[in-house]
Amino acid sequence: MARPGQSATETPGLSRERVVAEAIRIADRDGVDGLSMRGLAATLGAGAMSLYHYVKNRDELLDAMVDVVFDEIELPPLDVDWRTGMRVEAMSARQVLARHPWAISLMESRTTPGPANLRHREAVTACLRRGGFSVIMATHANWLINSHVYGYALQQATLPFATADELADMTAEVYLPQLPPDEFPYLNESGAHLMSIRYDPFQEFSFGLDLVLDALEGRRTSA
Repeated sequence: MARPGQSATETPGLSRERVVAEAIRIADRDGVDGLSMRGLAATLGAGAMSLYHYVKNRDELLDAMVDVVFDEIELPPLDVDWRTGMRVEAMSARQVLARHPWAISLMESRTTPGPANLRHREAVTACLRRGGFSVIMATHANWLINSHVYGYALQQATLPFATADELADMTAEVYLPQLPPDEFPYLNESGAHLMSIRYDPFQEFSFGLDLVLDALEGRRTSA
């Protein structure tokens, strides 16, 4: 029975924040395709229809989930140059998307963005405009940086290894045995060299980001 002042569709102990947080936990574990309103309700110990008191539909739930992800990304600081600010934002975005890989394909798809989403976009645009980029060049810069962040995050999410040591082991035990040296001399050379220096592929994000920022600096005052 609903308590006085409580809607008949409300569930005691349930809130919009709890619904969204549990949905994110499920998506982190199973991917967004593994998230259903019925399954979410069961996990929360609520009736499926009661969830609609907190979110109108699955799209509104996804909007709220994406907004939480945006809220976790550090905004460009206001007291630094544009390059430092955007590097802070991009590095943070990479770390957040590593925690929530399901969000990669949704970050740019929402047509009803939440407050954290909008604050993030305003802060990024402000950083670039205050840094000397024109409106169109700030737009180009934003697209380019996002492409690097999302592309790397997607690639990282699908790698069959999680550390540099695991890559070295896979190279020695899985990859190189499939590569006859007379047929693939350069791949053998690369594999052997990278193992010898304990190559860390997770440093590639920072390397690529610096190249992107270097290129944008050269275009910063372009029309």
